[in-house]
Amino acid sequence: MNFVSSWSGGKDSCYAMMKAVDVGFVPKVLLNMMNENGKISRSHGLPLAILKQQAHKMQLPLEAVPATWGDYEEKFIGILHYLKNSFDLEAAVFGDIDLQSHKDWEDKVCEAASLKAVLPLWQQDRIMLVNEMITSGIETMIVSCNIQMGEGYLGKILTKELAAELEEKGIDPCGENGEFHTLVVNCPLFSEAIVLPKYATTTHNDYCFVVWEA
Repeated sequence: MNFVSSWSGGKDSCYAMMKAVDVGFVPKVLLNMMNENGKISRSHGLPLAILKQQAHKMQLPLEAVPATWGDYEEKFIGILHYLKNSFDLEAAVFGDIDLQSHKDWEDKVCEAASLKAVLPLWQQDRIMLVNEMITSGIETMIVSCNIQMGEGYLGKILTKELAAELEEKGIDPCGENGEFHTLVVNCPLFSEAIVLPKYATTTHNDYCFVVWEA
């Protein structure tokens, strides 16, 4: 089954893609929704250059689509139609774990594009998932987080020990509710690790971010 990966650049979309490949699905293209100017991703704030690096390490094309929140759904459905026809797709793979509203939306947009929505991580235990990701070889860095965690966590590689520490603090170790977001630096899907630009950190509107140098 040929599929498009809804690729955030983070650990969940990466592991979902790996799980899909493990059962014989074939990745054909990555899809990322960007902010209005097309320079950074809307979900994780990653520069286009980093997303392109990830795609290059997987030898897959990347479709990066600028969108506002107002036209996000319309553009998402439109690009799914285009990619379905261009790559002979049957499915779209998403990394959501248990936010029902997200799954409902993904089912809706995939149905509109005559694709099957596949969620390989759906309703799995959070700490078990994180540990599986790390054991499987996903190296992922925290690139944004809430102020409960604080700027001190930015730039840290997510380890089993760090995941356990977060859980002990009452923080979802997967960050499923937006507590933090990650960037995959290396994984079994990559030919080699990506090269990260220099960065600084900042806090804005109760959220902490990595700010990448151009």
